[in-house]
Amino acid sequence: MEFAADRPRWRQVHEVIVERIRSGVYPPRTKVPSTVKLTEEFGIANVTAQKVLRRLREDGLVYTVNGMGSFVTDPLPPPTP
Repeated sequence: MEFAADRPRWRQVHEVIVERIRSGVYPPRTKVPSTVKLTEEFGIANVTAQKVLRRLREDGLVYTVNGMGSFVTDPLPPPTP
């Protein structure tokens, strides 16, 4: 993925993952990529991947189970404007 220079990388990756969730690539109750997988796929730092997952939790799109990973919520909250 090529990153735009005018926006933070974490935000750009966040937008990709949100789109995947909303479009059904990651359906409700399925696991989303771990921080390790995000770093590999997007070429980002571990701390950046952690921020993406934290923001997804704050948005109510995923929940995390310690030792198991992060999963898409069911039902999904409505999109924010």
